[in-house]
Amino acid sequence: MDPSKNAVMKQLDELLSPQDLAAYLDVPVNTLHAWRYRRQGPPAFRVGKHLRYRSIDVERWIEGQLEATAERGPTGPS
Repeated sequence: MDPSKNAVMKQLDELLSPQDLAAYLDVPVNTLHAWRYRRQGPPAFRVGKHLRYRSIDVERWIEGQLEATAERGPTGPS
């Protein structure tokens, strides 16, 4: 593949493994699996037997979490 096309493809959508995403979110991999089972986490898909997350989907999921938190208002002691 042309190196410039490869760079564009990487920019467009990086794929993350569950280990990558768990490290990024600072949660255990098992938490990601539980979220996926309950359909609460970012969308994932399989590439063969390997689970992958698109970085754009993760960003959208995080934005949704932030919006939901803002709608609920501040939590914790005042």
